[in-house]
Amino acid sequence: MDPCGLSMGLGGAMFDPSQDHSWAVILAGGEGLRLRLPTRFVSGDDRPKQFCPFSGGRTLLSDTARRIGRLFSAERTVFSLVHSHELYYAKELENVPPERMFVQPAACGTLPAILYSLLRLIRGDKRAVAAFFPTDHHFFEEERFLAGMELAFAAAEAHSDTVILMGAPATYAATDYGWIEVEAASSRHFPTSFLRVKNFWEKPARQVAEELLDRGCIWNTFVMVGRAEAFLNRIRSAAPALCQAFASSENIGVEQETFIVRAIYEQIPPVDFSQSVLSSIPRTLGVFSLGV
Repeated sequence: MDPCGLSMGLGGAMFDPSQDHSWAVILAGGEGLRLRLPTRFVSGDDRPKQFCPFSGGRTLLSDTARRIGRLFSAERTVFSLVHSHELYYAKELENVPPERMFVQPAACGTLPAILYSLLRLIRGDKRAVAAFFPTDHHFFEEERFLAGMELAFAAAEAHSDTVILMGAPATYAATDYGWIEVEAASSRHFPTSFLRVKNFWEKPARQVAEELLDRGCIWNTFVMVGRAEAFLNRIRSAAPALCQAFASSENIGVEQETFIVRAIYEQIPPVDFSQSVLSSIPRTLGVFSLGV
């Protein structure tokens, strides 16, 4: 039985479990409304920012895949997408097999996207350790970021119920990022090189952001690492209603997947993972602060 209380058939038996249980999930299903004007200027249409060629002719999606491709094989990299964006990603991902594209029927926020991805992963690899990567980052010190990811995976393997967030030193009072206040991790559940979350702030007002900067708080990159089971345990605790919605598809066959998943997405509201899950269980989360 999986820890979300679901014995789901989403996607069928897609993966052949191997000795390596590390997976990269690229989150590419956002609508990108905040950057709609600059993306329209660059691309000439209203495509979401992850499909816009900002970086030397590469899209943010392509740049993310290139960066994490230094740690993960293509076979261990999956993409969380939305069906309505197919026009924008079809060409870019034309060599990615369908079983590695987790296509949602609609954009319902980061929590359903992460939950659906976890259920797809754990269906094929019950020992999966997953890293989630947004597609709106640029890392000036890429080597340090990759080294930090290796440390996070080692910690997740050694501490099976640990979920680790990758933080970044704050350089100004940003109001469009999430912020983390950290404290020493004294629990045996956290490795000594990591900190623990004390509090979260999601896109704070200017005055609050300035106070957080003065207090030495860090930015939340929303890059997260942990065993799939550890993520699912936290979602079950923080968002039981959403788990119950997905439980309606228990034991479905592959041929029914499209119909059932569409029905699920028609009944669930948009839900943000940071606000609904991370903010409700801060002290169960580890933090590794990157110099980026």
